[in-house]
Amino acid sequence: MLDIGDAPLTRDGKILILAYDHGLEHGPVDFTDVPESADPQRTFEAATHPAVTSIAVQKGVAEAYYPSYEDDVDLLMKLNGTSNLWMGEPDSAVNCSVEYAREVGASSVGFTLYGGSNHEIEMAEEFREVQEDARAHDLPIVMWSYPRGQGLKNDTSDEVIAYAARQALELGADVAKVKYPGSKEGMKHAVRMAGRTKVVMSGGSKTSDREFLESVKAVIDAGGKGLAVGRNVWQRENPERILDALEQVIFEEASVDTALEE
Repeated sequence: MLDIGDAPLTRDGKILILAYDHGLEHGPVDFTDVPESADPQRTFEAATHPAVTSIAVQKGVAEAYYPSYEDDVDLLMKLNGTSNLWMGEPDSAVNCSVEYAREVGASSVGFTLYGGSNHEIEMAEEFREVQEDARAHDLPIVMWSYPRGQGLKNDTSDEVIAYAARQALELGADVAKVKYPGSKEGMKHAVRMAGRTKVVMSGGSKTSDREFLESVKAVIDAGGKGLAVGRNVWQRENPERILDALEQVIFEEASVDTALEE
């Protein structure tokens, strides 16, 4: 496992990944409420905020926009992803290699694994190749560890989220991106199971400022290292305001009330 303490992916041991791979994964529906959010440049501008440690995008967006921001933004290249038009058991196409991600300028890579899917074995084998290539290039790897499939009745239960965190450790991820299990105790369980793999919360669907920040605060208090967030930032009319609050909660470990007052 890499020591990512000094990697661009982190700041003072904490992580705030601004995820913007939703155009592929979810499609135009995610840009309906704030139409200007469909422009990747808007989110790259938000990623220049000091709270953001990396922006996570697919390779086409990286090729088109990252060169204009390479001095101000750290790039996490998402290596796999599949459109919401796909209707089968959860799976994710490998769209980019570690070598190409590095050529484009990525300092870390991300990979989705759907534990529990009928395609889990194939995805785990793909992750093995990606993980070993990332090690060869000293690039940290973030696993989007999302248990999902017809056999799972509750993909956000404490035990399932803890299993997702453990799977990331067992397969060699440096960071596990998992869903919030709904409580600080549930997140503590996931952090324990992850061992030396760092745990960050998936930002999920847009909620109110307070509800969102309270979940982030619970993650930090539980020993999590931060957040990988998309819609709860760029679906807002003013992304900078929520990033200011996240700066307070994640890096300064301020209360939610303090963050909302700033």
